[in-house]
Amino acid sequence: MDELEPSVVTLLASRLEWVLALKGLSLCLLAALCSGLVQARDYRYSDAHLHYVDFFQESAGMEKLLKHMTEANIDHVMLSGIPVAKKWDENEPKRPRYYAGDDAKVYWYSATDVLIAHAYKQLSAAQRQHFHPFLSGFNPNDKNADEHIRRMLELDPGLWQGIGEIFTRHDDLTALIHGDTPQADNEALARVFHLAAEYDLPVMLHSNITSKRERNPLYLQEIETPLRNHPHVRFIWAHAGTSMEIHRHQQRLDFLLPTLERLLGQYPNLYIDLSWSMLRPYLLDKQGKPDVDWLKLVKRYPERFMLGSDVVGRFDGLKDYMDGYRPFLDALPAAVAQQVARDNFLAVLPRRVQEPLAE
Repeated sequence: MDELEPSVVTLLASRLEWVLALKGLSLCLLAALCSGLVQARDYRYSDAHLHYVDFFQESAGMEKLLKHMTEANIDHVMLSGIPVAKKWDENEPKRPRYYAGDDAKVYWYSATDVLIAHAYKQLSAAQRQHFHPFLSGFNPNDKNADEHIRRMLELDPGLWQGIGEIFTRHDDLTALIHGDTPQADNEALARVFHLAAEYDLPVMLHSNITSKRERNPLYLQEIETPLRNHPHVRFIWAHAGTSMEIHRHQQRLDFLLPTLERLLGQYPNLYIDLSWSMLRPYLLDKQGKPDVDWLKLVKRYPERFMLGSDVVGRFDGLKDYMDGYRPFLDALPAAVAQQVARDNFLAVLPRRVQEPLAE
């Protein structure tokens, strides 16, 4: 039996309730029937934002990632490193567990891509079809970065399927990085974006839309300038410019939805990563109900949104992360929900990759 849309279920429910009332039957049966109709979906996922290593370039390993992908119904994964490494400073008696664990700096770490390539090459040919390596180990303030990326692409022809996650403005992490604050509209990254267009590679950018204090899109031009200047590059905006750290200070950004409405309408090369900091307070309210306005936006641009876990080196939470999106996906038309859950990520990959992945 084909799945029914929520609007159809509501109509059927009202008719069935009337019939049952006439017959004096229990409405518990009605509730059970309607619940079964609405919850019948079985999603397959693409994780469009996953870091195989953490900020110490360590990982639970490919065996555990494969196991948790199976448990979570994840068919495809964006496989990336972390472009920086956290320093264990000489003056710190205890090794930090996260980049924010102490005041020690982080530094750009190109070897993260070596780790990703090595993990990918250990997979069988069949397993590789489910992994999509993104190259991230470069300094986005260095105008030599594009030449470094070109060398990596030439060393392993056909291996890399995207660029990112590129760290630019990134909360407190930015202050810990040696050197100037990277900005998505700088000259070094413009050179990287030209290279991305040349190789038909999508680019995932982490570029905060504002600071922790400003209640306006303070840094919007830094993401909008590349969208305008590089129309042939498919940009995936990580978390739509939000972060959990911003939410700790500001909770919900009221300007985010209208800003995205304008950007999506104006720039067909913009795609939105709805990874974990987007689930609340945007997609779901405090009671766990889908936000009507965000549902309208996704239905208006059904090919432009994708899901990601944004896990870093540990994978035991993958199923919980992906299942957390179910209430929002269930409120979308079934075809749109499957696009968001799985297909949109595959559609932004290089054209040479998409054909073998057709299923």
